[in-house]
Amino acid sequence: MIRPRNPWLLPLSVFVALLLGLLPLPAWLLPFRPYWLALVVAYWVIEDPERAGLGFAFAMGVLADLAFGGLLGEQALRLVVMAFILQRFRAQLRFFPLSQQALAIGGLLVNDRVVSAAVHFTLGEPQLPWTFWWAPLLGMLLWAPVFLLLDTFRLGRR
Repeated sequence: MIRPRNPWLLPLSVFVALLLGLLPLPAWLLPFRPYWLALVVAYWVIEDPERAGLGFAFAMGVLADLAFGGLLGEQALRLVVMAFILQRFRAQLRFFPLSQQALAIGGLLVNDRVVSAAVHFTLGEPQLPWTFWWAPLLGMLLWAPVFLLLDTFRLGRR
């Protein structure tokens, strides 16, 4: 068994993603806030499936639900759905170039919005305005920098 070079990186990256999600933004910027936690969970599910799987996604979702104060279990469901799809297609995704990975992550982030809308519709909660559908596009554009940054720290490259 190979020990990870930086065992602190996974919890630190999740902590930073939660902080970025809690960062106060002006009202006009809120629709463009990327789902940082989803990007970080996606990275770990793809790159370190022994440490990050469905249970990890569920735990991070519950933690995010508690931190952000939304519907308890909503983000957990969203992250578990995303992690399940990522696990299913992990073998193919790992060999995609970053641009194609970004498109796949963008599709998963759109799917995340669909799951969120379905949960809100089912429970009779108010829906997010249509402008919030821009966030998956920004998340898709941020996938390559997030991936490269975490990969650099994880592998210890300079």
